Amino acid sequence: MAEKNQLDTQSIITFPNDDWRAKTGAISSAVEELEQGKILFFPHLGYPLNTQQQSLLDPALVDPKRKNISYDVGRHQIKGVANSEKEPQVRKLLEDYYQACSALIDTVLPEYQSVLRRPVNSLRLHPVSEWRNKSSWRKDDSRLHVDAFPSRPNYGERILRIFTNINPHGEDRVWRIGEPFPQLAERYLPKLAGFSPFKSWLQHKLHITKTPRSHYDHLMLQMHDKMKSDDNYQKNGQQITQRFPPGSSWICFSDQTPHAAMSGQFMLEQTFLLSVKDMHNPDASPLRTLQRITNKRLL
Repeated sequence: MAEKNQLDTQSIITFPNDDWRAKTGAISSAVEELEQGKILFFPHLGYPLNTQQQSLLDPALVDPKRKNISYDVGRHQIKGVANSEKEPQVRKLLEDYYQACSALIDTVLPEYQSVLRRPVNSLRLHPVSEWRNKSSWRKDDSRLHVDAFPSRPNYGERILRIFTNINPHGEDRVWRIGEPFPQLAERYLPKLAGFSPFKSWLQHKLHITKTPRSHYDHLMLQMHDKMKSDDNYQKNGQQITQRFPPGSSWICFSDQTPHAAMSGQFMLEQTFLLSVKDMHNPDASPLRTLQRITNKRLL
């Protein structure tokens, strides 16, 4: 129990914000806590939907071929809406959510405001149980993992995500949260296969990946897969359960914080990428951590 309480203290940092756009001034510890792999939790920061937006909370709105509805803010490109008549409403909701998230970054993490890039967000309408029932273990996000992109190598860039529970029925979003990344890396690196530059080149030529995988991307993707396939780790690894109620939001680096979505339905999610060099403490990044442990340049 002491170990669990220690992980709880290490993993979740609670903030009082209840307004996305309130200019309350920067929270001095937020960047440092976030870069250590902690989750910034805002229990009173909801994203209320109007009556028209409430009508969008229907899983049938998602294209059956896709997991979620996504919106590329930079390209103004939306994907995954099954009903074209509803697309303008969905687009407006996701654009407005992006604006709110941007305002929150300006307030809580202002040093990131000018350096975050490639904003993409999503409207998640299916219950978590549907992922579990229809996905392979590799795609099952109810298994503890760190995020890595199979087809889009990111060369060490950080994956910053903001989540908001918009469930109208009072259902919590329930996560499991795992151990600190350095401990995780020490656990799994000895189990990972070696990197092959030729294989990386070939995967790119065969259009399996959009660009060649770096050694870093190879390790992160393998770690993602090893974690998810390790039943003993899923059951017995160091972890806590955290409930995120409707009307709450949370932020984490999802490439660093082991997480698993266990239950819940209806969520907004905003993703940004951040260069390691633009971090307050680049040495806390997964890239630098893996380089220290392997004693190799991974890019």
